[in-house]
Amino acid sequence: MSYIIVFWGFFMIGFMAIGGYFMFRKFLKQLPKEDGKSMMDWELHYLEQTKHMWNQGEKDLLEEFVSPVPELFRDVARQKIASKIGQVALDKGLSIINQETVIEGYILATPKRDHKFLRKKLKEKDIDVYPYEPLFKLSKDDYRTNWQAKYTKN
Repeated sequence: MSYIIVFWGFFMIGFMAIGGYFMFRKFLKQLPKEDGKSMMDWELHYLEQTKHMWNQGEKDLLEEFVSPVPELFRDVARQKIASKIGQVALDKGLSIINQETVIEGYILATPKRDHKFLRKKLKEKDIDVYPYEPLFKLSKDDYRTNWQAKYTKN
């Protein structure tokens, strides 16, 4: 009986640690940066600025791209990726979000491990991957610091 209690104690501590980790990450995203806005504020800003620029085809494409994400985290992933797509569209001065912008924003918003899925999905849709190769070569580690300067240089 005492083994069950010890096991249950470790089990509960483990789950509390995992939950605390995710809550702490959310807390860090809410802290204001040098410009006075947090990462979440910027995400919401780009979503609000570009929500009228989305067509149904691009929304469907984004849904396909976030489909492998577990349903519990899919909304968060969709928001993060859509905000990065919106940022790319605003930086380019586009009036409408097109397929190329969706792919480009997805590559910039996701870690390198997700790019394998994207390549497979693009191959299924007969979309040429070659124009996006410079973006694929950037990994999260490479563009986490000063990624915008590297992105505009390409």
